[in-house]
Amino acid sequence: MRAFALLSALAFAAHAEDATAPEAEALRAMDAFMAAFNARDVEAWIATLNFPHVRIASGQVAVFRDAAEFRNNFEFARFAEQTGWSRSEWTERRVIQAGPDKVHVAVVFTRFREDGSVLARYESLYVVTQQGGHWGVQARSSYAP
Repeated sequence: MRAFALLSALAFAAHAEDATAPEAEALRAMDAFMAAFNARDVEAWIATLNFPHVRIASGQVAVFRDAAEFRNNFEFARFAEQTGWSRSEWTERRVIQAGPDKVHVAVVFTRFREDGSVLARYESLYVVTQQGGHWGVQARSSYAP
């Protein structure tokens, strides 16, 4: 009986580690996403994505087939000028579904102005996937403009 309990505990622990591994990988990918975004490093930001990449926001669905298409459709300088944005940070992140190669994360992120004041907060849903061993943000649905 004691051996059975020990084996059961070990099996449960192994399963728990497997169950949380995709969540941890997804959150690491999201941390890299935010770090690259705040560094205004488009190449590093692209490296945190999986393609095709989808963004649903402002009543539109944008689908970027590859890195080149994504690169050609975003400019940090223009974004900052149009919005007053200086940096962003995750305010809340909650994994709501996770499988071995896809994780859904409900988030709230905050945008800040140069002086550190809050520009806005937005709720979003991020879909982070594993493609060929690479964890990256594949889709974002946001209430941000």
